[in-house]
Amino acid sequence: MNRILIPIDFSENAERALAAAKIIADKKTTELIILHAYQPYIPDVSVMPGSVLPGIGSPDYSSLAGDLESSFRNQLDEYVSTIAAEGYKTEAVWTVGGVQSAVEDAIEDYKPDLIVTGRTGTGGFFDKLIGSSATHIALHSPCPVLIIPPQAEPKKFSEVVYATQLEYSENDVLREVFVLMNRLGSKLTLLKVDAAHQPNIQPDNQYLSEIKQEFVISDDTVVFRSAKNVLDGIESYCDEIHADLLIMSTRERSFIEEFLINPSLTKKLVVDTHVPLLIYHLSE
Repeated sequence: MNRILIPIDFSENAERALAAAKIIADKKTTELIILHAYQPYIPDVSVMPGSVLPGIGSPDYSSLAGDLESSFRNQLDEYVSTIAAEGYKTEAVWTVGGVQSAVEDAIEDYKPDLIVTGRTGTGGFFDKLIGSSATHIALHSPCPVLIIPPQAEPKKFSEVVYATQLEYSENDVLREVFVLMNRLGSKLTLLKVDAAHQPNIQPDNQYLSEIKQEFVISDDTVVFRSAKNVLDGIESYCDEIHADLLIMSTRERSFIEEFLINPSLTKKLVVDTHVPLLIYHLSE
């Protein structure tokens, strides 16, 4: 893994995202790209120039904006200096404007192998990218995306669950997953949750046999569970084994699949899961 991109907003969850990135990074080969998208201060249009505010007087908005920008620049430099002092390769990226466009530009410029981000924060990444914009990067990024929820305190990734529907070939993703698991020394469990409203078109044995032909896995590596809905089943099993990482793969969906037949389970997990979620993207 050569580069990991971490968008930060200087919140506590940005610290969690950095902690997760450092668990995965190899100090010898991985560069941590620390990105901050600065949103310029926009003065209150209801306050006329020259107005006197109680206890403040006449505010100097240009000076205030300059102080804010300088403060955020200094914070970014401090983040990078601290990480570099720990022995990691790192680079700061400062941009001005929207977070989504900044991340997309950084993907184009740096070609990261992974993006790690906190899901919420004070004015944070996913707060700014609410709804479809937030899930867009997670679901459509050309590289895997690791999402750290506010409940998580990443220290290691020992117990890992790969949630699969066994509805299409996932061996391309599993190759990458097994490489990562071997490097981290993680225990990987493949989980299939059956639910009443979850489509089950292909026989499970079809793709399970394909997985077993390529990868050496024991019978207890594959777990089948039933639940009222898939999301609850996945989170219940993760809680049961105290999983510290959940992995899923996603693929481009047609309009009919997305909106009429089966809304994306991955999209729901992006918003709801309390377990760190690593999303891989399958090619059609």
